[in-house]
Amino acid sequence: MEIKDRIVVVTGAAGGIGRALAECFAEAGAKRVICADLDGEGAQATADAIGGIGRRVNVAEESEIQALIDEVEANEGPIDLFCSNAGISTRGGPEVSNDVWQRIWDINVMAHVYAARHLVPRMTARGGGYLLNTASAAGLLSQVGSAPYAVTKHAAVGLAEWLALTYGDDGIKVSVLCPQAVRTAMTKGKEDGVASINGMMEPEPVAQACLKAIQEETFLVLPHPEVLEYMRNKTADYDRWIGGMRKLNRRFNNPA
Repeated sequence: MEIKDRIVVVTGAAGGIGRALAECFAEAGAKRVICADLDGEGAQATADAIGGIGRRVNVAEESEIQALIDEVEANEGPIDLFCSNAGISTRGGPEVSNDVWQRIWDINVMAHVYAARHLVPRMTARGGGYLLNTASAAGLLSQVGSAPYAVTKHAAVGLAEWLALTYGDDGIKVSVLCPQAVRTAMTKGKEDGVASINGMMEPEPVAQACLKAIQEETFLVLPHPEVLEYMRNKTADYDRWIGGMRKLNRRFNNPA
């Protein structure tokens, strides 16, 4: 799908990958880019920089995503591309409190569900549309030090797969973004973390990789090409792969 003259919504647009996506789509000629974020002022700043529309939206609340979609479609026109990009992280394992597990689940997974729930029927009725869901390499591999992040990003990838195989015949295209470390507010102070083992990428080339994937209608977006080899290693010998991940766990969770 070409972005020129399209109506695009980007969540998590106040900074990081979301801001870079909004800027990238505006430069590619989008008719309108709607920038949504819990940080309403940040969303508006991004919108002001690209001639878009800024909105404060809590993606953990279905009613707010529904209201955003309703408003955009009523005032701007049919949404061609919805980028469900907002996400959070937290450290820890099973001991993490239920409230924290629920919050990361709502933002990293259910926000994607809500967007699909309220957009896919509209898109199929008019012959098609595009969903870009931001997950993580952690959704294909795992995340040392964070069970909630690993689990929710696996779920996000699983949902994107299901949407692609279920609605592809109805004209719904899906891409899922799975980068390793990207220089954002989430990774600040973690430049030497496990996710940056292959380097910390800037948001702009990540956005460009997404644009290319959308233009080519490619499902899996891997700005860090090493991730594909890691996936192959995982499926080739799962036990050996887990052994390697245990070494990373010892290295980054128990530094000498």
